[in-house]
Amino acid sequence: MSLESKEQHDLSPEDSAEGNDDSPTGIHLEPQKESSTDLKQFGTNDQCRHHSRIHLECREKVNTNFKKFVITKLQKSCQCSSTKAKNVILGFLPVLQWLPKYDLKNNILGDLMSGLIVGILLVPQSIAYSLLAGQEPIYGLYTSFFASIIYFLVGTSRHISVGIFGILCLMIGEVVDRELHKAGYDTAHVAALGVVSNGTTSLNQTSVMICDKSCYAIMVGSTVTFVAGVYQVAMGFFQVGFVSVYLSDALLNGFVTGASFTILTSQAKYLLGLSLPRSSGVGSLITTWIHIFRNIHKTNLCDLITSLLCLLVLVPTKELNEHFKSKLKAPIPTELIVVVAATLASHFGKLHENYNSSIAGHIPTGFLPPKAPDWNLIPNVAIDAIAISIIGFAITVSLSEMFAKKHGYTVRANQEMYAIGFCNIIPSFFHCFTTSAALAKTLVKESTGCQTQLSGVVTALVLLLVLLVIAPLFYSLQKSVLGVITIVNLRGALRKFRDLPNMWRVSKMDTVIWFVTMLSSALLSTEIGLLVGVCFSMFCVILRTQKPKNSLLGLVEESETFESMSVYRNLQTKPGIKIFRFAAPLYYINKECFKSALYKKTVNPVLVKAAQRKAAKRKMKEEIVTFSGIQDEVSVQLSHSPLELHTIVIDCSAIQFLDTAGIQTLKEVHRDYEAIGIQVLLAQCNPSVRDSLIRGEYCKKEEENLLFYSVYEAMAFAVESQNQKGVCVLNGLSLSSD
Repeated sequence: MSLESKEQHDLSPEDSAEGNDDSPTGIHLEPQKESSTDLKQFGTNDQCRHHSRIHLECREKVNTNFKKFVITKLQKSCQCSSTKAKNVILGFLPVLQWLPKYDLKNNILGDLMSGLIVGILLVPQSIAYSLLAGQEPIYGLYTSFFASIIYFLVGTSRHISVGIFGILCLMIGEVVDRELHKAGYDTAHVAALGVVSNGTTSLNQTSVMICDKSCYAIMVGSTVTFVAGVYQVAMGFFQVGFVSVYLSDALLNGFVTGASFTILTSQAKYLLGLSLPRSSGVGSLITTWIHIFRNIHKTNLCDLITSLLCLLVLVPTKELNEHFKSKLKAPIPTELIVVVAATLASHFGKLHENYNSSIAGHIPTGFLPPKAPDWNLIPNVAIDAIAISIIGFAITVSLSEMFAKKHGYTVRANQEMYAIGFCNIIPSFFHCFTTSAALAKTLVKESTGCQTQLSGVVTALVLLLVLLVIAPLFYSLQKSVLGVITIVNLRGALRKFRDLPNMWRVSKMDTVIWFVTMLSSALLSTEIGLLVGVCFSMFCVILRTQKPKNSLLGLVEESETFESMSVYRNLQTKPGIKIFRFAAPLYYINKECFKSALYKKTVNPVLVKAAQRKAAKRKMKEEIVTFSGIQDEVSVQLSHSPLELHTIVIDCSAIQFLDTAGIQTLKEVHRDYEAIGIQVLLAQCNPSVRDSLIRGEYCKKEEENLLFYSVYEAMAFAVESQNQKGVCVLNGLSLSSD
């Protein structure tokens, strides 16, 4: 913007005082004077006075040789030096950076306490969630152990707890049940998954299996885990973490709540002691409840009483833990206490032998030798692994960033994607299933004084002790107790209903997204529910831009600010000028909405033109001259009364971008209004919009300076151009109304 043009536009207070006092907008223009200055400003012909319009000189673009660019990048990437190798290793293994600087005196106590508490909590949860994933209890302990160790080495968050997560276990369990059925195993006896098979499992007569049902189940689970981990590492490598931005908070909360209903439903049969097939696919929640009510007369009273007693203990103590968490140095490990008490009662009361209560069965000690995933299963589970991988890394990255911001340090989101990916790839060779960060355990870890990732090693040591020594002691543990533990841990997700009134007040659209995702996840399936939620969320974004807010603007008194006249009172306007704001990108979806809103709030040029034609025809008929009985139409020059509206200013500040349809729409608007004597000015166009207008040849080369930095400058230009009637000719449009 040149200083000369700026000076020409700015009006001094003295000039304003001498100007038009009755201007309601506060824009006082100097009266026209027959002086040489005015002649210089406006010219003697048809040149207009220059205002502060957008007229920038573009830099010359450097022609980049693509081949040279690629070669340079490859050379830079392939160069190897000791410094670069060190940075790569330290970047991939963050533990090598922070562990040598570990503050033993200040951090060790908090890490030991938090690691011990989380490890104690993970023991019953790992066993319980194994049933949810369709696996034996030992595999849940394996999963939590390996995830804690690997994240300690690769992760960058000091506080999150990576391990078993209920939603992912549910999704794994659905895939496992489907593949078991396809392989010919008798899925009607799902309860047998909790007991180590003796090799006599009934198989389809046409299939010869190399392992029993339990073996095949963990093979499916580990294969899904491997594929999901590969996806997550690939996302990190190609830096496509932007996928997570499509999972809004409302969508994730709705998905978790809907999946929680599915988890609760899948565990209800354990609380009642029923042996039912696990329903899968669309409508599995409804199908499961139908099966439960049809077989409710078969309820095992021993399991039912045990479930009620555990609920009466766990729910109040969980509430007390939460209520007094600020006063307690560590939460009371009620889950572990209940598990120990229930195991002792079941063992000495011989509940399995006397009442046929379903128990966990033998849990072996030690580790199984590593085994590669089943490569033949990958095509069957590749699609399922996509949703699992996205949910896993989205929750992990969001939690790590949330706690890092809370405690004043930074995490590398890309490294977190690598970390959670390797927490799935490596354990998949050791009979584990998918893991991610979990909010409940992370909150416990933070509240018990966690300082660094070293607490994960302490958690792993607790699990190692259980795996090597204590695991067989849980032989008599009833599955109903594990089901109660799983259901009680759903309290946080189900409590989201209490937040709905506040969410509705803040954003009705987010509330609708929450409900749609929740209902589809619960009533259809978890994968379909997630897909429906993402699609509906994107549809809502499109809907907002399809029918966005639009308004006429008025000037705030004693300022250069314009606001919506439908929202605020006492805004000033200038006769003959209307300022229109469209709060959305202008593209093919909402172009008709833009035109109809503009025409409705200003004047419809199509109707005006049609009315002028109709009036012209009527005028011609009135002025038909008749000579000797022969009618001869004489063309006459019509004089139309000028429209009160002479300028429309479009505030483009809220228009983020234009596509070809948007550019064409602006051209049509410009042409239609020009045809009825109204000039259209654009103001506050961002660089993207300006570039689109230039490329789309919205205006002629000599007219490119008719774009204004602000609405105020466009309005001042419109006022002055109207006052200079007959002097300026803009875009071929004479402003004279004579």
